[in-house]
Amino acid sequence: MTQTNTFRTASLAILAPLATVLIWSGNAIVTKAAAGVVAPSAIAFYRWALALIVLAPFVAPAAWSNRAAAKAVWGKLFIGGLLGMVIYQCLAYVAAETTTAINMGVILALMPLFSTLLASIFAGERLTTARIVGGVISIGGLVYLTSQGDPMNLVRGGLHIGDALMLVAVLANAFYGVLLKRWGLTLPVWELLFWQIVAATIVLVPVWLLGPIEPIDAAGVPLILYAAIPASLLAPLFWMVGIAKLGAARTALTINLLPVVVALLAWAILGERLHAYHYIGGGVALLGVVVGLREWKIGRPRDDTPNAAAWATEEV
Repeated sequence: MTQTNTFRTASLAILAPLATVLIWSGNAIVTKAAAGVVAPSAIAFYRWALALIVLAPFVAPAAWSNRAAAKAVWGKLFIGGLLGMVIYQCLAYVAAETTTAINMGVILALMPLFSTLLASIFAGERLTTARIVGGVISIGGLVYLTSQGDPMNLVRGGLHIGDALMLVAVLANAFYGVLLKRWGLTLPVWELLFWQIVAATIVLVPVWLLGPIEPIDAAGVPLILYAAIPASLLAPLFWMVGIAKLGAARTALTINLLPVVVALLAWAILGERLHAYHYIGGGVALLGVVVGLREWKIGRPRDDTPNAAAWATEEV
């Protein structure tokens, strides 16, 4: 019986973060599929408003009872919602109009490395040689990927606007995670998520009103539902389970699978073609992530890695 329980626990520890990566990969496909179907301002607003409605019955009573603690850090909660949910997701939806889901997946996979580099700058984390070398390698891979195998394309035509927006989006989300780590907010995780969604929804109301307000058709409904429930609510839950069982550092390593899953889904669902520069550029970018985070693989599971406190609420 003990062996059975141990097996179940080990399986849950592995499957929980893998489920999160699968959901986040699906969200990259949804983000791309929403381009031309639902306006970026509309899907961003509907997504978080619906997530708030679904989450409220379970979390709102406790969050309201503990509102004094939330009020004391309201400015930080507002900034978190602005960076991690408004700026990040709105830019991702706009980027999807001019880049591929495959490129988005590779750029998203760089978030852990970006987080560690930003933590070195803003949170006093030690900037190791591995992180510097890893960052340089990843940038090289990104240049090769976004230039479609010819870096001179960037000189002739500049950085692809969709890829540039996606980079800014990922940097905003990584910075959000670093701030959460630096601030050390003591609110329970679900209350932290709840109040940030409240802030994001409030900010997105005028964005939605200023954008094209059109009826949501049958093609847009499942996209909004996926973004609101699996991507916004279930993924954080699975991620927290993974952290509890494996530790934040080892759980974060599963992000490396994201571009692979996104590429397969983009090929199967969206019909995107894989080219040699995807394999080469994406592979080099991921190699940089592995090099930059290599110390995470050593020793017991830890929860003191850069951005560890933010993994539960950071959303890809």
